[in-house]
Amino acid sequence: MRQRFWVWLAAIAITPFVLFALMALALAVFGWNWARGPLQEQALQRTGRVLNIAGDLHVTWAWPLPHLHAQNVQFANPPWASEPQMVQADSVDLTIDLPALLQGRLALPSVQLTRPRVFLEQASGGRKTWLLDLAQTDEAMRLPIGRVLLDQGEITYTDVGQGTRLHGKLSTIGNERAGASGSTSRSLVFSAEGRLSGEPLQASGSGGAVLAWRDESTPYPLQLRATVGRTSVQAEGTVTGLFQLSAIDLKLALSGDSLAALYPLIGVALPPTPGYRSSGRLVRTGTLWRYDQFAGHIGHSDIAGSLQVDTGGPRNKLTGALVSNKLSLADLGPAVGSRAAAPEGGKPVVAKPTRLLPDLPFDTARWASLDADVTLRAQTLLRDKALPLDRLQFHLLLQDGVLTLDPLVFSLAGGEMQGLITLDSRKQPLQGRAKLQLRGLMLGRLMPTVDLSRNSIGKLNGDIELAGQGATVAQMLASANGRVSLVAQNGRVSRLLMEQTGLHLIEILQLKLGGDQTVVLRCAVADFSVKAGLMQARALVLDTDINTLEGSGRINLADETLDLSIVPRTKVNSVVALRSPVYLKGRFSQPQLTLDTGRIVTRSASALALGLLNPLLALIPLFEAGPGADSPCQQLVGAAKAPLPAVAKPQRKPAGR
Repeated sequence: MRQRFWVWLAAIAITPFVLFALMALALAVFGWNWARGPLQEQALQRTGRVLNIAGDLHVTWAWPLPHLHAQNVQFANPPWASEPQMVQADSVDLTIDLPALLQGRLALPSVQLTRPRVFLEQASGGRKTWLLDLAQTDEAMRLPIGRVLLDQGEITYTDVGQGTRLHGKLSTIGNERAGASGSTSRSLVFSAEGRLSGEPLQASGSGGAVLAWRDESTPYPLQLRATVGRTSVQAEGTVTGLFQLSAIDLKLALSGDSLAALYPLIGVALPPTPGYRSSGRLVRTGTLWRYDQFAGHIGHSDIAGSLQVDTGGPRNKLTGALVSNKLSLADLGPAVGSRAAAPEGGKPVVAKPTRLLPDLPFDTARWASLDADVTLRAQTLLRDKALPLDRLQFHLLLQDGVLTLDPLVFSLAGGEMQGLITLDSRKQPLQGRAKLQLRGLMLGRLMPTVDLSRNSIGKLNGDIELAGQGATVAQMLASANGRVSLVAQNGRVSRLLMEQTGLHLIEILQLKLGGDQTVVLRCAVADFSVKAGLMQARALVLDTDINTLEGSGRINLADETLDLSIVPRTKVNSVVALRSPVYLKGRFSQPQLTLDTGRIVTRSASALALGLLNPLLALIPLFEAGPGADSPCQQLVGAAKAPLPAVAKPQRKPAGR
């Protein structure tokens, strides 16, 4: 009885070994091809797609990663895809994570495909051919692959909804013999062409032979040259985790027609610009992308600094600090809606438009997808000679669709213009508001192209507050409400300029021959109320020791026209004066300064008629008697400096709406 027990126990103990021996004998005789059917059946049941292994199947056992080799393999696309097969390969070699498989999870630490032809497609509703659930929408059903080696293959990717279709060819070259560290000297060479977000793409480059899709620790070497539309990209460095791009460290060079064209590549909405070129270092750590220590040019402007984008929040956030030694105002034109911009590598365009106010619409469609916090400091401004601007500094904030420049600082005519500009895209049309202060502007530098202004001494201060709406700067000003006030006191101005405004002929001749002088400027006040784009003069006065200029009229910001009249009133005697109001009319682009020719002709005719009787009588119509009265400067200045009327501010929506 005891003997039978030990025999029975020994039989139980050796049964697994006997079964394993019988299985090994069967595999040796019949091979692994019998397993093709069960594998294909399982693939069809789990994915709804056909797996076809037309060649031999072989398995090499090893714990914990057995190796599988199959020849002439095809795996179908779902029926909605535009190509029947997702993967075709002459041969497939892969390792299987056996412990994961025993737990019900499929994991492939490594895959090698020989002469593969891969077609990947993305469609509406989140459907992706590489997701293996029956609906192709479950992101958890990606095929879990660690490392991939592709040899002599082709890959096609298409997304009709995004206007993308790319076709790539790749191969491995070099020595397959492993070195002392176990690595090989082989590398991957690739090329691609097609369309990316509707733009034509051409690319070529090289990288490591093994694509480490899910390796989060080993950097993958990469060299790339590509053009997307008219944007050129060159990159060299490493990428870690090719599937998630968990880390990037690349030397990067970019060039193109406009920074706005980078949106399909980086997903960040940048403003339109002239042609640019830039080089720097692109680094990614987690959700933070940094473009460090870059330098380059935009149009005729140099630009340098650092930018970073954090993709970890509800919206991407762009932050950075930029500096420019020479910044061309023409290069800022497209960003603020102006058509006059300097082309890359050429001379600035000298445009003669019928309208001067910027009339290109702001592209606000992507403002809600991005927050921004960027500063810019420009040391020297390249601008038209008639603009007395020197330096520029601003702090740009974009939050929840509201763009703010605070502060915006210009060095202007030896003084400073500082203020706040807000654009709110949450309401349509776009809401705009500007509040600017002008302090210490030097009168002699306000008009660099006018020689007479150089003799003017004194400082101008002012306040501007406007609010309007519209898709462009021109539309906002055409609908603006607010006030514009400019004040200058206790200075000196060109006497020749003042005598010319009164048409004092003898005095003008004397100053032309003997040289210009200056006279005391008691005050200069330009105070306009603005309603629906119409600037109405409340006070328009320039008061000096020898005369006073009093103006009236309006400036129409909607149709860009001037309708101002200025009446000179002398405070001194002038023997020969052709007294006449001065009219400033016409469009901003072609202003016309005219005199009251009828009045001048009448006075001249009177002088001529009296001169026929007696030459001395001819001076009577031309005689200008003084003194005229002083203007109430303190009263005018006080009114101009009074608090500005309230201007409607853009309504902010509650957070989260």
